[in-house]
Amino acid sequence: MLTARRTTGLVFFPAFDWAISATHPEREERLLYTQDQVFEEGILDIEGITEFKPDLATVKDVQRVHFCVPDVGSVVTKSHFISAGGAKTIGMAVMDKRVENGFALVRPPGHHAMRVVHGARGFCNINIEAIMIEYIRQAYGVKKVAIVDTDCHHGDGTQDIYWHDPNTLFISIHQDGRTLYPGSGFPHELGGPTAIGYTLNYPLPPNTSEEGFLYTIEQVILPILKEFQPEIIVNSAGQDNHFSDPITNMNFSAQGYARLTSLLKPDIAVLEGGYSIEGALPYLNVGIILAMAGLDYSNVKEPNYQPEAIRQKPEITTWIKKTGDQVLANWKDREKLAEMARGKKAFDARKRTLYYDTDNIVETQDETIRVCSECPGVLKIDSESDQTCRILAVHIPVSACGACREQGYQWFDSFRTQGDEKAFLQDRTQDQYLEK
Repeated sequence: MLTARRTTGLVFFPAFDWAISATHPEREERLLYTQDQVFEEGILDIEGITEFKPDLATVKDVQRVHFCVPDVGSVVTKSHFISAGGAKTIGMAVMDKRVENGFALVRPPGHHAMRVVHGARGFCNINIEAIMIEYIRQAYGVKKVAIVDTDCHHGDGTQDIYWHDPNTLFISIHQDGRTLYPGSGFPHELGGPTAIGYTLNYPLPPNTSEEGFLYTIEQVILPILKEFQPEIIVNSAGQDNHFSDPITNMNFSAQGYARLTSLLKPDIAVLEGGYSIEGALPYLNVGIILAMAGLDYSNVKEPNYQPEAIRQKPEITTWIKKTGDQVLANWKDREKLAEMARGKKAFDARKRTLYYDTDNIVETQDETIRVCSECPGVLKIDSESDQTCRILAVHIPVSACGACREQGYQWFDSFRTQGDEKAFLQDRTQDQYLEK
């Protein structure tokens, strides 16, 4: 019997009862064809590859990460709880050493969901990776986490959640935001003043192929991960970079995805996008599973794979290398950039207008952070949309110092006098969630 070199856990959840529409690209067939391929190839008969059934995430799991407007029940369906729970199940299996690594093949996806949630953005209501990460931080005491997002779309929601967290290295490799939703993810987006350089964006030109993707991993991402030394590596494993994907413009392949996974060696992979339902996803997922298990994936090829037809042009290679130099420079200069960003400021603010394309909601948001030399600071958010109520929210991170924690409670107490607006407080130092 074939035996995996690395024990690997799998969770499948196609979400039969959740779809944006019957013909929308984000539908249950995304996983049903993969399940059929996994069974047909006998993947679950390989010794060391184990299937787990997804647990339900809890309301508290969601509240560690999000401020849901007007409440969790208004934006989260049962399928979302199971999808996040599937990621959590894999995280627990890895942390409990039941397996060495694991892949959550679940939907609905999550990487466009930000800290404040008024509805769905980019098919995402809640951020399933962040919910899993913050659970294992709370349950297992994990501190340093690296997230490498290889979805074709910029992981703007995950970036937002960890914008002020120097203990989370977020790296997004994606199609250039000037050519694809959500229109963000440029190299100058580096994180807030207490975490400059711990958000790194690597936009790639349309028609990037295996040469370009693997260059980013080998020459840029792996050296940064080696220096950061995370306790776990999480891969937001979007598969819409494939050359046959109907909503993107890239030229990656099943062999390329498997090789990327073999190089990256994620502890946990969580499925994100990928909409070539029959011609790509079954092969991509099998290649990733075999790579995670340390098995030969050289025979995994999609039916219309022609390497010469998708080879990238020399000017694309030049562009990718130039961008890689910039990403490495941003990482190297992070302390100097952080010192410049902080200056002598006690507080820093940003104002944003956010569009929820799936639900057609416009949100305006004012964010203030206490700039602290001892910790990541404490965050205050004033958020209002054109369809739901205004909320006032405070996020106190796990590693907040006493002064920042006190500031957070002062802000929350002040909200009690501000009329009928809903007010929330996430105190991660005590793992509690308060509402006014």
